[in-house]
Amino acid sequence: MTIYVGNLSYRATEADLKAVFADYGEVKRVVLPTERETGRMRGFAFVEMLEDAQEDAAITELDGAEWMGRQVRVNKAKPREDNGRDDSRRGSWSRKQDY
Repeated sequence: MTIYVGNLSYRATEADLKAVFADYGEVKRVVLPTERETGRMRGFAFVEMLEDAQEDAAITELDGAEWMGRQVRVNKAKPREDNGRDDSRRGSWSRKQDY
């Protein structure tokens, strides 16, 4: 499972996210997507942890929490649906749709 973290501060770093999620278990990977043209963070991230139970605990505790001056959204990421485009150079995860 992968965790989607939305509404992130543009100042957040991979190290920042690892530190926050380490309170819930071992972090395997953090991905901070950036804009291709500008290199600026896109305001969301993906976090993978060692065990599903750790990810569930992090989601429960962190969703809606205020961090770096913003109320973050934390939920399970869902696999990106095939949209007919060549997304091979992108990650294979997308944020959970809220509608």
